[in-house]
Amino acid sequence: MTCWARRCRVTCPAVDMGRADQQLRLIAEAVQVAGARGVSVWLRGGWAMDFFLGEITRDHEDIDWFAWADDAGTLAEGLLLNGHQPVPGPPPDLQLDFSKDGLESSFTLLDRDAAGRVVVAGGPWAGAPWPKGMLDAGPGRIGGLQCAIASPQAQIEIKQMMPVWDPSRPRRTKDAEDIARLEAALRARGNRSE
Repeated sequence: MTCWARRCRVTCPAVDMGRADQQLRLIAEAVQVAGARGVSVWLRGGWAMDFFLGEITRDHEDIDWFAWADDAGTLAEGLLLNGHQPVPGPPPDLQLDFSKDGLESSFTLLDRDAAGRVVVAGGPWAGAPWPKGMLDAGPGRIGGLQCAIASPQAQIEIKQMMPVWDPSRPRRTKDAEDIARLEAALRARGNRSE
């Protein structure tokens, strides 16, 4: 059994390493399924942050993704063939939720508007723009596992603005901590290039 999490550079006492390893296996599987079907996916949320930082920084409740709405059927078919089960949740034109081995993965669906901007594909916020450059970060990595991620700048904006965009979602301590980690990493990387 490969434990991707052992690539951490810091001790993660609050992290369930067995769960993290299972989630990393599901991330690798989703990347493989998507790639085999010609579908693009990007990690978002806490796992995107960790892949940007190159280490596991905290426990994760689920795995959050972005995918194009036009690819939703193809992606869902591939995941179902690999043992993922659909989970009822948000409108299916907004997000697809799956469970495998007791762990959840959510794929928020994206579209483009007439100006070419990345926007929310469906649901009550259909057509609302996501942060500019959100899909331009390239891959992140933990150990030998590489995956496309939402940009750290977009992650910060999303975490800061989500309670404003959707007042039913309160500010969370983990989001403030994630923002601080991402901002510190961006500052450190900026200082190295000067």
